[in-house]
Amino acid sequence: MANQHTLATPVSVSGIGLHTGVKVNLRLCPAPGNTGILFRRTDLEGFAIEALSRNVARVSYATSLMKKGVLISTTEHLLSALAGLDVDNVLVEIDNLELPILDGSARPFVELITQAGIRRQRANRSFVKILRPVEVIDGTRRIVVYPADTFHVTYRIVFPHPLIGAQSIEFATGSSDYAAEIAPARTFGFLEELEMLRRNGLIRGGSLENAVVLDRIGVVNPEGLRFPDEFCRHKLLDLIGDFALLGRPLIGHVVAERAGHAMHAQLVSRLLREKNSWRLVSSPEGAAKPVSQPAPAFALSEVP
Repeated sequence: MANQHTLATPVSVSGIGLHTGVKVNLRLCPAPGNTGILFRRTDLEGFAIEALSRNVARVSYATSLMKKGVLISTTEHLLSALAGLDVDNVLVEIDNLELPILDGSARPFVELITQAGIRRQRANRSFVKILRPVEVIDGTRRIVVYPADTFHVTYRIVFPHPLIGAQSIEFATGSSDYAAEIAPARTFGFLEELEMLRRNGLIRGGSLENAVVLDRIGVVNPEGLRFPDEFCRHKLLDLIGDFALLGRPLIGHVVAERAGHAMHAQLVSRLLREKNSWRLVSSPEGAAKPVSQPAPAFALSEVP
């Protein structure tokens, strides 16, 4: 049996939101077993929003959660860091509607979690083991999850830019180092789209300090790229964060081609609807018997 994990101590960070440009304070706190990832808007009397697919509101340029009209935006980098480090239960206190973008990657969140420490809990983990393929297709864009023995991702992107072109990357639990290989990859955008995005009320907090910006021929950032394929790595980073909204770790092989937040969310939603495509198991290898005890409050079985 695998155990759940939470943080050993509370830890805090401040920054600005990528799209709002507004200062925000964020605090990560330990949480009891079977809590899941729970956001609390401290500026709204601690209003709580569970990090679950049923609360997804918008998934265009970021993954936002909403419950009873209360919004929490740009959650994917923190969720990716928590999932990448196998942290199951955390109370996330935030005093504005958007999480801080920090350097545009998940690395600052990984460092924050490492600073807090990770504590093993008595509660047992359960896993979503894929039994048959589930797919979402939109023209040349596609995302599918196949049965597998571990969590494995193959991500492919294609952009008509001389520095990007076609890129692909593989990530697998047990053989990949999330903190070193995926977390440092930054979000990216194109210089020619900046004015349009700002007219639409987006990236008001965007800068070369928190995003990779490309002109027609290369990277504007003076420090250059952290990886030659940083763009594809960041897409995979986002996927890991978006799939955390399942509420359980996944055992399956996800193949994404030219996908993004919207398609990630569609596949998660389809999985939750097609309950015969997966089962809950109590072992990360998926070899254990199905979980038979009543599911806790955040479990898949309660997600419509």
